[in-house]
Amino acid sequence: MIGVVKVLLISEDHDVSNSIHNLLGSEGHQAVCVTSPLSAIQLLDRGLMADFVLLHAAKNKPKDILFAPALLQTISHERLCILSEPGDLSWNDHAAKWKIGTVLTMPLLRHDIEKLNSHHSTFNTVSPAGHFVDSLTSKGPHCHMEELGNNRFFLAASPIMMQLYRDIRVLAPVDIPVLILGESGVGKEIVAMLLHKYHANSDKKLFNINCAALPTELLESELFGYEAGAFTGATKSKPGMFEMANKGTLLLDEIGEMSPQMQAKLLHVLQDGSFCRLGARSSSKVDVRVIAATNIDMEDAIAEKRFRQDLYYRLNTLTITVPPLRERREEIPLLMDQMFQRGALELRQPIISSDRIMEAAQQYHWPGNIRELRNFVTRTLILHNEKSAYDELQSKINNQASTEETSVELTTKKVAGPLGMKGAVNEIKNETEIRMLQDALSASGWNRRRAATNLNISYRTMLYKIQRHKLSA
Repeated sequence: MIGVVKVLLISEDHDVSNSIHNLLGSEGHQAVCVTSPLSAIQLLDRGLMADFVLLHAAKNKPKDILFAPALLQTISHERLCILSEPGDLSWNDHAAKWKIGTVLTMPLLRHDIEKLNSHHSTFNTVSPAGHFVDSLTSKGPHCHMEELGNNRFFLAASPIMMQLYRDIRVLAPVDIPVLILGESGVGKEIVAMLLHKYHANSDKKLFNINCAALPTELLESELFGYEAGAFTGATKSKPGMFEMANKGTLLLDEIGEMSPQMQAKLLHVLQDGSFCRLGARSSSKVDVRVIAATNIDMEDAIAEKRFRQDLYYRLNTLTITVPPLRERREEIPLLMDQMFQRGALELRQPIISSDRIMEAAQQYHWPGNIRELRNFVTRTLILHNEKSAYDELQSKINNQASTEETSVELTTKKVAGPLGMKGAVNEIKNETEIRMLQDALSASGWNRRRAATNLNISYRTMLYKIQRHKLSA
């Protein structure tokens, strides 16, 4: 007896989609038809299971977009099929690259379905998006990538990131808080998503809240919820994120920017799992796995009384530090390749592949880390000007070299003085911070909120630093 074959078809031609859908349906099989690889990825992200993905290689259509690595790296090559136009061999190179051996020619006939069915009997169904890829076909065996849904992914190719992945797999099942440290833009949220994925309650949703983005009163109502009548405008009760994340995971991003009063309330929840909605007369208990992330120096924050020491000890039982991009430069070309491929697909732009841009990117420090890298890739795709993108990188590299040279000179002078090494480092750090603050404030016309955004710090931190350094317009 012939089993049921489930096919995911990618074709912009509605006539082709209708004919295949009707043919498969008449034979007792199933077909899901989408118009782009991005739509296919989104369906797979949501758990769609398919035995085969059928790529309609239409004539005069760019094959780079159809053969999208973001899709093809999710699915084994045995399950990929090409639906070609009669006599069209323009897809050959792409098929060879991805080891796609099954080719069907339009129009699709009954014996083609029987051919698919015979292949179907030899293996299980396609893994949904999120499958762990041990090696990227074109990158060698020491590059690991894992899909996380919504076109997010984790990639490790350097020894330090390989170790980070192993640490994540060890810590993920442990049901106690985890503190993720790292500079802004290094991918702390990606690490949190991976920790949640391998937790026992990964079937529950991962909730994420940015503690720096909301004022204290609003953050409290978002985390703990409120009862009807708790404040003006509260016409009905609303659960907070702790309630919604019960039995699941809650990511407290930028926790270092949380106000002292909120820190005290959070500590209480972490200690006994109980909290009160705003306006409630009784407390509620929840079982939530808390992950916290911050880019600030926690020891400095504790010393300056900006962060509670007892809360820090409660959070840092398990700590993961995500290294900056400059400490894993070998991953930059791999990350850029993924970003260019996925960005081209999402923005419907031609793919850009430039060796000199890749080489220049590895020389730059990327102070904004992966976030800055992604913005550069997106800008390059939209403008589609390779020379301009290369010149931009070279300019940044030159400025970087000039800054490093000045820093070395300052360090030499300071260390030679009476301050000693620690004092010299602190003084250089303060001078650099003051200069950056003054430049940002001047550029924004002393609009402190805009300056904070440009420096990628919170408004509260900006106010604190202005007061600390006694800056004025």
